[in-house]
Amino acid sequence: MNENPTYANAMPTAQPMPPQPAAGDGQVMMIGQGAAPPAPALQPAPAVAPHPGVVTAPLPVGAIEQEKPVPEEIILYSHSNFFYWWPVWAVGYLMALLTYMQGQAWNLGSNTEVLIHPSKNLGVIFTMTFFLVVLITNVTLRGTSSLLAIMAIIIATLTLAYFQMWDTVLGALGRLEIYMNLGFYLFFSTVVFIVWLFTFFVYDRLTFWRVRRGQLIHDAVVGAAERSYDTHGMVFDKRQSDLFKHWFLGLGSGDLVISTTGAKSETIEVPNVLFVGTKLHMIQRMIAIKPDA
Repeated sequence: MNENPTYANAMPTAQPMPPQPAAGDGQVMMIGQGAAPPAPALQPAPAVAPHPGVVTAPLPVGAIEQEKPVPEEIILYSHSNFFYWWPVWAVGYLMALLTYMQGQAWNLGSNTEVLIHPSKNLGVIFTMTFFLVVLITNVTLRGTSSLLAIMAIIIATLTLAYFQMWDTVLGALGRLEIYMNLGFYLFFSTVVFIVWLFTFFVYDRLTFWRVRRGQLIHDAVVGAAERSYDTHGMVFDKRQSDLFKHWFLGLGSGDLVISTTGAKSETIEVPNVLFVGTKLHMIQRMIAIKPDA
């Protein structure tokens, strides 16, 4: 084929592009004609320490928790020992439910059908619960001796009930049988529950203590009696020596001992205060603030 030398010389020849170095720090990236330049990468600003030689680090989320504001007044109720009787009506209602679901009808007296659970374990467990509550609320056991003594009785009672050994134990005592019908569980538990509610929500609230900034006030609803103390130099002491009574039955209760100062110093005992640890913490924060602040 004949080629035209003039036309061949007029056509531009494509020249290969030299390889471009990869874009990096301190390098300029070659781009083709008409292409938009890439957006410059944003570099984080170096952390500046507030003082020379001090390096600060960001705090993790939740590291700083805002403390609850100090209330204007804290009310302390001294509950009676009957507050610790809640296991009696709670276990009684549980035994009544089991008797209602699994009990058998028996004819007693004048052809009266009563519902009785066939197992004597229910009667033994309820009787031991009632006995332990009476023991705990009337006999003070200090330290771990309370926990060890009560736990030993509970473990022994449940172990004998689990292995069906109460028949042997009661048989050795003269063939004793402990059975309670549904009516006894419901009636006795309801009476204890009503008295417990009245004691907790009415009787125990007839007298109470109010703690304010710079002042401790003892109020009585009946008689409208009132007595105040200055909290300057006052000492609040928490006592939870009976572990089983205060922690298990009392749900974190304890005795609060208040020692006043001045010409006529007194020691005031406020027994059976619920959530005594939390209330003592709030009281300490409150009395630390001066009334004029």
